[in-house]
Amino acid sequence: LQMSTDRISAFFRSFDKRFEIQEDCLPTKTSEEQIKVEEEIAVTVGQFLATRVEGEKAPHFNRELHIAYVVSYLKQLPTSYQGLDSSRPWLCYWGVHSLNLLGYQMSEEMKSEIVTFLKTCVHPDGGYGGGPGQLGHLATTYAAVLCLISIGTEQALASIDRELTYKFLLARHQPSGAYTMHHGGEEDIRAPYLALVSASLLKIIDSKLTDMVAEWIMSCQTYEGGFGGEPGMEAHGGYTFCAFACLCLLDKAKILDVNAVLKWLVRRQMKFEGGFQGRTNKHVDGCYSFWQGAVFRLIDTELEREGMVPLDGAFDSRALQEYILVCCQDPMGGLRDKPGVRRDLYHTCYVLSGLSVAQSFIDDKSLVLGGEESLVEDTHPIYNVIIPCEEAAREYYSSLSPIHK
Repeated sequence: LQMSTDRISAFFRSFDKRFEIQEDCLPTKTSEEQIKVEEEIAVTVGQFLATRVEGEKAPHFNRELHIAYVVSYLKQLPTSYQGLDSSRPWLCYWGVHSLNLLGYQMSEEMKSEIVTFLKTCVHPDGGYGGGPGQLGHLATTYAAVLCLISIGTEQALASIDRELTYKFLLARHQPSGAYTMHHGGEEDIRAPYLALVSASLLKIIDSKLTDMVAEWIMSCQTYEGGFGGEPGMEAHGGYTFCAFACLCLLDKAKILDVNAVLKWLVRRQMKFEGGFQGRTNKHVDGCYSFWQGAVFRLIDTELEREGMVPLDGAFDSRALQEYILVCCQDPMGGLRDKPGVRRDLYHTCYVLSGLSVAQSFIDDKSLVLGGEESLVEDTHPIYNVIIPCEEAAREYYSSLSPIHK
């Protein structure tokens, strides 16, 4: 489907042929794959323009289809998910948080079943494993904590053993300020974020957990401005989010070079696609709508705390919404990385989270792409749970007796 530039510009800020990769450059595997991605997107945009209802300018947000997809996957996963047996708390979190963003109220029975299952994932030494009987791991501990907080019932919040969780987190902390993902596991920048988010939400954070963490995180900032997984590694969107969010939790964001982060971030939004890539010379991916987009929100929050004027437009939130609604919605429900890629729970969760971030920059919600029918709930830019759940958890755990003697 061929698209004229005039017709595209009448509807979108993105998808302009002037911003396609130039084919007269030195061809590489990356550039050849980029051309394929752009061709897939052009076909998808062309299909929208060819099939849209007369008078309809904005793409429709398929809320009910997305809800049906997530609910069905929470009840029974297809066999293709067998490889994620060690990620079962993640599957719960991705599903529950997606439904919260979509404004769907789960049944009390479903909530209780998830809480009961997650209790079977607790390791005797603390932390949650990827499934029953599996090793306690920071990633699945974080996912379980966020899932239970997203469920938000008394049963869910009370099911977390805060003292045992604290012992597990403290055992992961290293003298350098780094964290290991599990006993004998690797160190990377995800680990302090996962640990300190869990500790912060559960109201068990203390100086032992935060000692030297900010200093270790700063050692991971690269010459590009973003953060790598560990010192000396390439800057990456997910790692940059973990680093910035963790420094915000520690109230240490002022020690980093924000201008360098910002210069790297703004270059990650793709001109043609409107979405974000995760690294330099990589392709667009819907999940970075959150991993990259949330950092812009965190930067604005830090500027406001310092009495400075927020940027409030350092990235094109309209273009991001266009990419999400046109290119990331699977026609059968659920969201995806990009056209030509299958939907999954991970991308459904983080694309919706990115949509929430993009909409948060628009004061008049009637101006969001697709109108108020496209609105999703506000998500917390550090914790990535919806705001009411974060507030309820904070109130609940603040009311409990401190675990520290």
